Amino acid sequence: MNKNYYAILMAGGIGSRFWPVSTAALPKQFHDILGTGETLIQKTFSRLNKIIPAENIYILTNEEYGDLVMKQLPTVQSEQVILEPAMRNTAPCILYASLKIKKKNPDAMLVVAPSDHWIEQEDSFVNDIKLCFETCENEDVLMTLGIKPTFPNTGYGYIEHKKNASEVVKRVERFCEKPDYKTAKKFIKQGNFLWNAGIFVWNVQSVLNAFEKYQAPMLNQFLTGFDDINTEKEKDFIAKAYPEAENISIDYAIMEPSKNIYVLPASFDWNDLGTWGALYNELPKDDNKNAIVNAKTLLENSKGNIIHTSKNKTVVIGDLKNYIIIDEKDKLLIYPKKKEQEIKNLLKRLNTKFTDS
Repeated sequence: MNKNYYAILMAGGIGSRFWPVSTAALPKQFHDILGTGETLIQKTFSRLNKIIPAENIYILTNEEYGDLVMKQLPTVQSEQVILEPAMRNTAPCILYASLKIKKKNPDAMLVVAPSDHWIEQEDSFVNDIKLCFETCENEDVLMTLGIKPTFPNTGYGYIEHKKNASEVVKRVERFCEKPDYKTAKKFIKQGNFLWNAGIFVWNVQSVLNAFEKYQAPMLNQFLTGFDDINTEKEKDFIAKAYPEAENISIDYAIMEPSKNIYVLPASFDWNDLGTWGALYNELPKDDNKNAIVNAKTLLENSKGNIIHTSKNKTVVIGDLKNYIIIDEKDKLLIYPKKKEQEIKNLLKRLNTKFTDS
């Protein structure tokens, strides 16, 4: 493996749309959502490790999840786990990790990847990342992976690229916010729009150049403690500086204003597993299109449901169609799939109504 290849694995989200399995105390990336025997963060780490040396994979997470990361990834060293003392979106944490890596290896090539995506063709993922690394190695460019849309999804952001049929890597024209259905259909018809997967590749100097150009106050704020990074003084510096950083995503901070952005249309199938419905789409189904994880079931006149329980729980269901049925310890969710986007708001209402949700 190339010793200059590094990964930043982002694992700080809460995944509230996967309630009741995903909670603030134990978010979805630490669960075996797919019923494969591995949690999402474990699957992502092993996928990255196909191309990145294990010691070069850094895990970004909230400080309250540090012990969980170490428990689920027992081979990593404590210095590979970067703890955020406050939630400040993706730009500050990526900048922080990039500075740590630059100080260790100024020639580092970085892939930034969320910990909770579903990717089946892992060899194709590795080949795509290699191609991105080769593109970025000696060029001052920022790259992202785009997913060829299969339907007019209104839940994803889109990337418009130049129509260069002969070029594998495409120059990005613009990033587009989550569209309405009519606009999404238009995007797909045009043929040069991709879903934004939130997977980025660049060399460490290029991303720091972008921060210098578009987020100079944030960069300068972190640079005041650059000498402390990777020393025993780092924790105290970050505890003070990090909460003062602007709460902004990497897309808004540097990707959208930059002019040197390129996208590689991914050669693998992908799902961001943002909702129970998204998980349902990736799971095997019975003859009535029910997706079942862990449960032993007797289903009568029931179709299109997703059922997720503890191991070997017996579930009997009658006359229920297109529902989410999730049994998790002392919590039970039975809710229409078509209303899955409301689960996040339901959780807020629960938190208001009950002290322990």
